[in-house]
Amino acid sequence: MLAIGLVLNTLGIGLFCWAIFALAVYALPFFVALSVGMLAFRHGAGVFGALLIGIASGALTLAAGQVAVAVSRSLTLRVAIAAAFAVPTAIAGYHVVFALSQIGVPSLAWREAFACGGAVCIGGTAWTRLTVFAETRPLESGRVVENISRSVLTATTHER
Repeated sequence: MLAIGLVLNTLGIGLFCWAIFALAVYALPFFVALSVGMLAFRHGAGVFGALLIGIASGALTLAAGQVAVAVSRSLTLRVAIAAAFAVPTAIAGYHVVFALSQIGVPSLAWREAFACGGAVCIGGTAWTRLTVFAETRPLESGRVVENISRSVLTATTHER
């Protein structure tokens, strides 16, 4: 019975950690959705209306951020958008890892160290997930840029 409990606890913590990393990008849209939904509820939209407005605003925030990173040619703008998504994720990651470390780490200094490391890892995950699909394109000066594919191996390499 003890072995089953240990295995299930390990699987549960592993599933929880996987969920944290899988949902890392959604910290800013969730915050926006929650804030806008609460604001709409306070101003008389009702529960159903506030829920719909909150979900729509969160989805719009996520879509706008991903499209802006993918379409933007400016590296500075990409970094600013990715930082806007990664900073709330890092803060959320800090608090999650700090809360989880209270289960088994008695020292406050080690809890802080684990929480800071978790913030960096989870914030870096959100940063990577946002910027992985944004490829660098050549600068266009009002004309069409042709993509000429060249073979890596030349004819002289094949003759040797």
